[in-house]
Amino acid sequence: MRRHLVMTFVGPDQIGIVDRVTRMILEYDGNVEESRMTRLGGEFAMLLLISVSARQIEELNSALADLEKEGFHASVRQTEPGKAVRYEGWLTYRLEVSGADNEGIIHSITHHLAEQNINVEIMDTNTAAAAMSGAILFSMTAIVVVPPELSYPDWRHRLDEIGDTMNVNIEVSPHTS
Repeated sequence: MRRHLVMTFVGPDQIGIVDRVTRMILEYDGNVEESRMTRLGGEFAMLLLISVSARQIEELNSALADLEKEGFHASVRQTEPGKAVRYEGWLTYRLEVSGADNEGIIHSITHHLAEQNINVEIMDTNTAAAAMSGAILFSMTAIVVVPPELSYPDWRHRLDEIGDTMNVNIEVSPHTS
């Protein structure tokens, strides 16, 4: 019987690390079903949903422990993809945030979303130096699901206020998968 595992993996960024981890998963009859991978600072982070034979889980965990001796950190948690909360009938939106970077942008926005019972499905953030001035600019893209009974103008208006306070532009548009 196959089991689904969420695996997080963080370690020093180096050429071939994705090859090593995915080869290890494959050696234990595993399959990567979904993943997000990125370099953050000097570290490389992987978040994977894998399926693996139940009889191979212990061996896979042992192999991951060997990588920890090399300075990598891995964690594994069993999950059931079909058990995820479903937001049937909820409305999906895309948020695009951009502007000067300052502390608290992500918290201010996500705090408001949580207060409104809006769920964050995906979020990517980044900072980069502006081409001419070198000022640090912030960008965020998020996919959120909104309860159908929640009034769009109400939750959207508060985002505009947060954008004004944080000196960022927040665009909201319907999102289709």
